[in-house]
Amino acid sequence: MTDQLSAVEISASGMRAQANRLRHVSENIANVDTPGYRRKLVSFEEQVDFGRANGGVEASPTRLDRRELPRIYEPSNPMADDSGYYDGSNVDLVVEVADAREAGRSYEANLRVFEQSRQMGSALLDLIRR
Repeated sequence: MTDQLSAVEISASGMRAQANRLRHVSENIANVDTPGYRRKLVSFEEQVDFGRANGGVEASPTRLDRRELPRIYEPSNPMADDSGYYDGSNVDLVVEVADAREAGRSYEANLRVFEQSRQMGSALLDLIRR
């Protein structure tokens, strides 16, 4: 058994991490108009086995964006305080769409590596059989 992961395992870990990121981006987009909603953030960390990096990647625990929530003036809103303001969402739709595109493209790149590694393994087995 080697210390390093195979290319298939590394690309699979990348796909899992990007899928997790895309899930959070989707939640953020769905809650862009939800009062008091804080944007969810995820970053990536190296996978570690027994204290050593193995080449894979994993999503970090979810964090909330601590930026200040925008104050929205709408006195008729039931959530408004005495001055007519309520806390909006700190989700920026443009940023979320860009993050979704980046996550999708990264997922596709990892999928291509996965497929090519699988094809190379299959071709190697065909050569061995001859």
